[in-house]
Amino acid sequence: MRSIRQALAQSLATKVILSTVLLSLGVVSLAGSALYSRLADGIQSASLSSSLAESKFTFFDAEYKLVISRNSTVEERKKILADIIVNSTTQVVKEARREVVFLRPATTSSSTTSYEMSSDLIVPNSIPGTLRKQVAAGGEVKFAYANITQKSGTLQRSLVVGKRVNIPSGGLYEMYIVFSLGNQQTTIELIKNSLLFTGFALILLIALITFLVVRQVVRPVREAARIANQFTEGDFSQRMAINSQDEMATLARSYNEMALSIEQQISRLENLSRVQQRFVSDVSHELRTPLTTLRMASEVIYNQRQSFDPVVSRSSELLSAQIERFERLLEDLLEVSRFDAEVAVLEPVDFDVVNLVKRCIKDFELGDTDTDSGIRIESESDTVTIKADIRRVERIMRNLLSNALDHADDQEVVVTIVATDTEVGIGVRDLGSGLDESALIRVFDRFWRADPSRARVRGGTGLGLSIALEDARLHNGELEAWGRPGKGAHFVLTLPRVAGDSINARPIKITPADFHQENFYL
Repeated sequence: MRSIRQALAQSLATKVILSTVLLSLGVVSLAGSALYSRLADGIQSASLSSSLAESKFTFFDAEYKLVISRNSTVEERKKILADIIVNSTTQVVKEARREVVFLRPATTSSSTTSYEMSSDLIVPNSIPGTLRKQVAAGGEVKFAYANITQKSGTLQRSLVVGKRVNIPSGGLYEMYIVFSLGNQQTTIELIKNSLLFTGFALILLIALITFLVVRQVVRPVREAARIANQFTEGDFSQRMAINSQDEMATLARSYNEMALSIEQQISRLENLSRVQQRFVSDVSHELRTPLTTLRMASEVIYNQRQSFDPVVSRSSELLSAQIERFERLLEDLLEVSRFDAEVAVLEPVDFDVVNLVKRCIKDFELGDTDTDSGIRIESESDTVTIKADIRRVERIMRNLLSNALDHADDQEVVVTIVATDTEVGIGVRDLGSGLDESALIRVFDRFWRADPSRARVRGGTGLGLSIALEDARLHNGELEAWGRPGKGAHFVLTLPRVAGDSINARPIKITPADFHQENFYL
């Protein structure tokens, strides 16, 4: 069921057809309901007018016959009433069955002669009481719709028309003419069924027409989507067919021109990337040989610096430091070229992350540093074992610690280690100059620095964080950066406990509240 709903939600043609059908259903329902109401009211009104006209004629005829029967006996007068009932019920107009009933009012004395009689098909007591009260109250013709009980026991929807008549020697009686509405209801039901059938047929035709029209429109869109998927898979030779001169043809031409432009740009960028990668790789390798010679020569000079003039001795120290920095830059460039060529591989082993972080911190504390506060570790456990490439994880930590110390502004750096059953999170937090939002989106770019003019004692090639991110992703992990100007920065490394596994959660979650001063020391 879910797959069906997803298919319906993802299909443009299905959406349009369903929307059209639903709207058409609403319009047809409203129009059919209004038409049915008008037709039913018209049929009912015409039937009522005809029935009232016939009733008035019947009442007049009965009153006339009763007037001329003044000198007749009771039996002769009853025979006249029976003839009135027979003549009224046998005169069929438009196949409508009529029944006649004579009822004595409740105020008439029971001792007088009773002239109550009715047709053989209905029960006289089923005449509505409210109608009888209206007829008894005045001499006008009254009518009402009611369910009349037939002598067979069934109920028949009928129109009952009544009038008060004067029977000689009998007094005032109520005369009712009952018109069966069976034919009228049959006609209305036929109209209703016809409207329903016509409405459903119309909706089906609208759905079919919409399907045919939408298919002509959706087909080029689906073709464009198919070609776009081929583009994502690396096939840039696909183009849309142009078979007409309409708007779809214009779309196809524009799409083909865009595809050609994208293909050319991608080819140009791929060539440029290959040239760049080859240049970086070749230059890095070619520089290693003369750099090795320079390194050997500088070590000889550096070892003899005590016998030199102070100026020359200082120059030898600067030469050794810059050659060492040059070597690190070459190593970073070679590592970048490996990532670009997708030849970087992992060598996972089991090791303790806490011990590795402590070793990295100790190396920084033993070296030259410009911070007075040092680095502090916060870990829930003394030992956190993972299976990863220890060389790459150590390089990540050294890059993060070096970056934090460079920007700590002589304040303490806190390293937080949080482990779960499947992930390990390592956060490096400083309270230095911090990062703004524009810097967060570029902090991992190659050769980018937040402050290019700032003098640094430590490193600063602009490749450290970029390589750290690649090392993290090589483990199927992630490296995130957050910061606020003047409130420091927080770099969080998340690694799976086993390299290559998926990350299901973030052991260390960063929120804006983390950058308040009171929330720094946890």
